[in-house]
Amino acid sequence: MTKVLVVDDDALVASSVAAYLAKAGHDPRTATDAVEGEHTWRVWQPDAVVLDVLLPGSSGLEMLTRRRHDGDATPVLMLSGLASADDRVIGLEHGADDYVTKPFDARELVLRVEALLRRGPFDVQHAPVRLEAGGLELDGAARTARYRDRVVELTPREFALLSFLAQRPGHPFGRRELLRRVWGWTFGDDSTVMVHIRRLRKKLEDDPARPELIVNLRGSGYALVTDADAEVAPGPRETVR
Repeated sequence: MTKVLVVDDDALVASSVAAYLAKAGHDPRTATDAVEGEHTWRVWQPDAVVLDVLLPGSSGLEMLTRRRHDGDATPVLMLSGLASADDRVIGLEHGADDYVTKPFDARELVLRVEALLRRGPFDVQHAPVRLEAGGLELDGAARTARYRDRVVELTPREFALLSFLAQRPGHPFGRRELLRRVWGWTFGDDSTVMVHIRRLRKKLEDDPARPELIVNLRGSGYALVTDADAEVAPGPRETVR
């Protein structure tokens, strides 16, 4: 049974989500504040976390930031009453893998948790052991990355996305296709793709606002380009998405 931690200051919401998760065959636990939630997360080591943004004492975003800083890559679905696109992006930038706004359908939430738990169709362990493209060196076995002889620290999802693009240099992929082929999701907020691209650019590009390695080809999607690809890649480039 997969372990799912539900952290929400509304005990009724937490118990309701837990009940649906249990019915679907998972092993849920609940917490109603950040202190209890973070302690349970560290000690119990869940396979996934459903995390509310607004919590007593410390916000869910702060809690998530601390866990990601400690290297925890547990899939996290963020819950929030804030529904704007900016709020979703902020949640994703703090390390959330998916974002659901309140009120929500508990059955859909369970499906989205299960989507996070499933390994996507692109498994970096099956990537080439050594891969070089445009000054980028990736080691699929060790999950390490170097760019222009500089070690680049990447999260597991960032490494998977970069590996996928690097195996197909010059080929553009749209957000929905990347969500399906790298994340393994057939539904969900494709803003997470944009956020992960933004993170990669900050770690790799000299000027993230004018990327040269990971570009957005207008009307086509994101592509990793080398000098050889630059002349043949279709469509004009956009630099700020």
